[in-house]
This record gives sequence, structure tokens and C-alpha cells, in this order.
Amino acid sequence: MKFLVTGAAGFIGYSLVNRLINDGHTIIGLDNINDYYDVRLKFSRLEEAGIGRQAAEWNNEVISQKYPLYKFVRMNLEDKDALIALAEREKFDVIVNLAAQAGVRYSIENPDVYVQSNIVGFLNILEVCRHFSVKHLIYASSSSVYGLNKEMPFDVVNNANHPVSLYAASKKANELMAHTYSHLYDIPTSGLRFFTVYGPWGRPDMAYFLFADAIKNGKPIKVFNHGKMMRDFTYIDDIIDGILLTVDNPPVKNSQWSALNPDPSTSSAPYRIYNIGNNTPVQLMSFIREIEKYMEKKAVMDLMDIQDGDVPATWANIDGLAAYGYKPQTPIEIGLQNFVYWFNRYYTNS
Repeated sequence: MKFLVTGAAGFIGYSLVNRLINDGHTIIGLDNINDYYDVRLKFSRLEEAGIGRQAAEWNNEVISQKYPLYKFVRMNLEDKDALIALAEREKFDVIVNLAAQAGVRYSIENPDVYVQSNIVGFLNILEVCRHFSVKHLIYASSSSVYGLNKEMPFDVVNNANHPVSLYAASKKANELMAHTYSHLYDIPTSGLRFFTVYGPWGRPDMAYFLFADAIKNGKPIKVFNHGKMMRDFTYIDDIIDGILLTVDNPPVKNSQWSALNPDPSTSSAPYRIYNIGNNTPVQLMSFIREIEKYMEKKAVMDLMDIQDGDVPATWANIDGLAAYGYKPQTPIEIGLQNFVYWFNRYYTNS
């Protein structure tokens, strides 16, 4: 099949592109390479996939030097005309939308960026699906949509209507927008609520990355909620396994769906919501101890209260994807060992 993967220079996008390449698909990767975090890491990911530095040019299509079926385009999703022109040329079968302005805390300080990227950009993706007969749209949502929900584990059959950050609200909005287009235009859409993704080539703004960098350089780390946060840390390979299962299982209309007793995760339209998590929450302090072990160095910790926009715990009910055989394979001991090995190698050689 031919895929459009947005956010292709990002952590999850880069990893997905590699798997799709190995499976023999044709891929158009799209990213605006913004400076939310160090663009050198984004360019390094692209270079690993054979995309040279000419990718810095806007709307310039660059064919991978390693993989002839992979082409990269630097583009903003908000640029509707350029996106429509690309879709008209390429005729995508499947779109995996991983491009978004990330970061819970950043959304509190920079709300406008989230509206443009996560709302306007996503609307343009939906319009492409509508006008060019895309067979399946898969898009990144987030565990943060559960917000003030205290019922554990988080389950897609429960309502998630009380987000506590604009980032989370933008992801919930994506789910609602996708449902509207599924209902009006019969577009199969699958929303994926990711749970705290980590691993090699990860995002430098994520806690585990910040911890490793601080430990390496002997700097104190900020440990919120005094290390009592619980997170369903999910290794990148397990995330990609979940995405590929949704590719292979596009949603169909749920003939049993009832408007009197509505299931938020399905619909009378071809629409589904899934959790992708490890289904095994770990306390933040235990996570830090594992990083210390592989860094072979103790952390200097600054214990702090929980921050605005944070939730104290996440835990994914993964029954939806488990029905297709999804089963996370990577415990944090292995995942963090792999991450620290990559981290030390990358920052020694770069």
C-alpha cells in the first residue's frame, strides 16, 4: 500500500516508517521539522532512513538514498493547498497522522501553537481523506485525554470529557472531528491513545530522556509528585506493533451500537478508539532507579509537587487491540537498557 506518514522526523513517525519500509510499502513522509526540541535529532533520524540534509527545503520532495520507496517532504499540515496538491499527486491508500505539537506543559504556555497544528492541521488531513478516497485514517490521540478520570485502568468505553491541558483537549477534539468525518463521509478512522512512549531515538523533552541527560552531566532532575507518579511506560516497538495491527484492521460500523447507551470507542460509523499501552504501570521513582542502573550513576533529585496539567497515574486497558493479538513484549528493564545504550552512543558520536 501507499502510506502518508506525518510526523515522519519524530520519534514514533521515524520508527513506523522503518517498519513500513521493511514490510515493502511505499511511503511519503511529511514533517515540518519545527524547533520544539533539537532539530539535529530530527535530522539524524531522517539521515538514518537515507534522507539527506536537502530535506530542510520546504515542499522539496527527497527520495531516500537507502530506500527507493520512501520519499520525504518538509511541509506544514496547516498549508492546506500544498497538502491537497501532494495528495492529488500521490493518491494515498492509508494516512497515519502522527504530526502534532506535543507536550502537556508546553501547551499551557503556548496555546496558539496547538490550535494551529493539532486542530487546523488535523482538519486538513480529514479534508484530504474526504476528497481523495483514503481507505483508512489512523491518528495519534493520547492517554492525556482521560484527564480527571480516576477509574483505573483507563478504558476506551468510559467517557473522557475532562482534560486538564490544552494538549489533551486538542487530542480529544481530534477524536470528535474524526467521528464527524466517519459519520458524514464513511471514512474509516482509528484513534490511538498512546501511553508514555519511550525508547531509542526518543523525544528529548520526555522525562526519561531528561533524567538520562541530567544524570550523565551530574545535574539535578526535577521529580514531580515526589516520584509517586504512576505511568504506563510503553516501549516504542510495542507501540509500532499496535499501530500496524490497526492498519490491518480498519474499523467497520458497529451494528450493535446504541444511541441510548453509547459506547464512546465505537460508532454506527466506521470509527474506533484504542489504547496502546503496556498495561503495567510503574512508579516514576522505580523508573528512575532503572535509568540509574544502566547509566551506572546516581541521580541528584529535586523532589517537587505535581504540576498543573499532570495526572498522577496512567494505566491502559488494552482489550480492544488485544482482540487482534496485541501483547506488549518489552519490560522496562529491557526497554531502558536499550534506550541508555543508544543514548550514550548517540551523544558520544554526535
